[in-house]
Amino acid sequence: MGSINGAGKFGKVKSHSKLAHVVLITNQFQKMVDYYKAFLGAEASHENEIMSFLTYDDEHHRIAIAAIPGTGPKDPRSCGLAHIAFSFDTLRDLLQAYTERKQHGIEPLWSVNHGPTTSIYYQDPDGNHIETQVDNFETNDEATVFMQSAAFAQNPIGTDFDPEDHIRRLAAGEDEAKLKRVEVGPRLVAEKLMGYGCGGIFFYYLVTGASNCGMYA
Repeated sequence: MGSINGAGKFGKVKSHSKLAHVVLITNQFQKMVDYYKAFLGAEASHENEIMSFLTYDDEHHRIAIAAIPGTGPKDPRSCGLAHIAFSFDTLRDLLQAYTERKQHGIEPLWSVNHGPTTSIYYQDPDGNHIETQVDNFETNDEATVFMQSAAFAQNPIGTDFDPEDHIRRLAAGEDEAKLKRVEVGPRLVAEKLMGYGCGGIFFYYLVTGASNCGMYA
């Protein structure tokens, strides 16, 4: 097999093959487990009174939820993870999941065309934010070119959209690619972003150029 040698201090670290899972700790265990089972269409590969390992695809678990004694409420102004993102293959699939989540009483927090993606955001019972998205370009290379363009530099946040309007337009026969391609539009104002809670603070940072997480203290 040969030896395993590093590339040296200035060499590139070997990248992993995929992102395997995310673990969430909570002080309202059953509520979070029920939410993510409904939200992801997931089932538990293993579950007990304090741990749940949730799967919805070929991975044995994508989300794990753990009840940790003494865990306090989420502080939306702390440094850390802004959101988790899940991809769909088509806009129709994204909107079908949106409709089915509404039937489970799960309403979106924010719907926005970022340019590279069309995205719908949600907030779980603990206040963690979740992005569901579909790519707006056929290839990653096309998306990268757009992200390096003047249009994206002008508005790296995106433009709001109404999922119900997209559903009506798809039903009327409008082309999915046309609905996904919104390249230039008004940037969201900082005050509106702050209204989206902890996830909005992340985008507030991008809009205002504030320098660090401690700026909100």
